[in-house]
Amino acid sequence: MRAQLARIDAVLVQAVIAAALSFAHLHDVASAAGQDGWKAWAYPISVDLLLVAAWRRLRTGNSKAAGWCWFVIALAASLGANVATAGLLDMGHVPAWLRILVAGWPAVAFLGGTLLAHSAPARHATTGEPEPVDDQEDAPDPVPELPPPPVNEPEPTPTPTAVPVPAALVEHARKVATEHHARTGTSIDTTTLRARLGVPMPMADAIAAQL
Repeated sequence: MRAQLARIDAVLVQAVIAAALSFAHLHDVASAAGQDGWKAWAYPISVDLLLVAAWRRLRTGNSKAAGWCWFVIALAASLGANVATAGLLDMGHVPAWLRILVAGWPAVAFLGGTLLAHSAPARHATTGEPEPVDDQEDAPDPVPELPPPPVNEPEPTPTPTAVPVPAALVEHARKVATEHHARTGTSIDTTTLRARLGVPMPMADAIAAQL
């Protein structure tokens, strides 16, 4: 446990020292480039914040290309200030191109910070939550109702057409029917009546209806 605390303390001390030196170098370069007063102190803060935002995108975001791009830009600004204050640059006579870079840095930092902050992936993409599904779009189309099958109604029985029967034939048929009933004990049917009289079936029906 003590070894772990000692390792953490050493890392924190090293980070504080490095941040303080980089902060001072950036301040000195900005001041030498004509940014005096509070403006010279704002430049180191701007560079460090862009570094932190780019590093956070690299650790938590899905689109790492933008994170790497702005991380390299901020690192180059910090590293360039450290190298420039190492005696390679005459701080009393800063070249014009360095003054242009220092003067244009706020716009570059603002653009980078805005893109990193407002182009973060959607919540469901970072947390792994599935996108909501519209059940209405995936629901199958309703099956149209079919009309009921037609009911086969029975065909009406044709009504027999009245056939004119002579009265004499009716009297003869009545005698035949009486003789059949006396001989068999049952009423004569239409088929037998037709056979006995020798008439067509429609006329036999008409005669049977009058008996």
